[in-house]
Amino acid sequence: MTHPKPDLDEGVPVSVKIRERVLAAKKRFHANDNIADFIEPGELDALLDEVKIKMQGVLDSLVIDTKSDHNTADTAKRVAKMYLQEVFKGRYVTAPPITEFPNAEHLNELMIVGPITVRSACSHHFCPVIGQIWIGVLPNEHTNVIGLSKYARLAEWVMGRPQIQEEAVVQLADLIQEKTQPDGLALVMQASHYCMGWRGVKDMDSRMINSVMRGAFLKDATLRREFLALLPKKD
Repeated sequence: MTHPKPDLDEGVPVSVKIRERVLAAKKRFHANDNIADFIEPGELDALLDEVKIKMQGVLDSLVIDTKSDHNTADTAKRVAKMYLQEVFKGRYVTAPPITEFPNAEHLNELMIVGPITVRSACSHHFCPVIGQIWIGVLPNEHTNVIGLSKYARLAEWVMGRPQIQEEAVVQLADLIQEKTQPDGLALVMQASHYCMGWRGVKDMDSRMINSVMRGAFLKDATLRREFLALLPKKD
């Protein structure tokens, strides 16, 4: 008589299983990294349950009565869903499918996409970072052309993780560069950081602006000035 082989992973939290796969592959799993390749079918639902349980522990440690307070009775589940399925979704799902077309008309003029509204959260305090991105592309005859909405989808995927703004724009630039292979690529991001407005100095008027310049935008000062001059000015 044969007996079923015991599941050696039974009782092991799904977060531990995912982490062990990442470590075995010698890959990073920083806050702004995507780990979708290490998540197996069905595990996101299990991870949601795990985060819900641990979030309930946070609420308990904050001495919040979630049993009799109707406002917080389901907060642990709501927060878990918010992190995994919304604001940090870019960590757990693969990149959105992007249809690429050859540059049949040999377009080689400056193209600007934006403003694209982006929403993220700072890695330091998990406070919202909300702002806009402008993307400048100088194509060549070999550049892959993607639809305007696809730039927004790529931005949403990259920003849907705990981020530091300076790193986020570099990640997005790398991704667009890989997808399109233009002669020049420029990104400018302007955002409000709620870790300044909600806590700390409590200043909501300040914004952070940073840029990434690649290829022709880095080498050609005239092209760079043309791109920056076409961007709307701060209110």
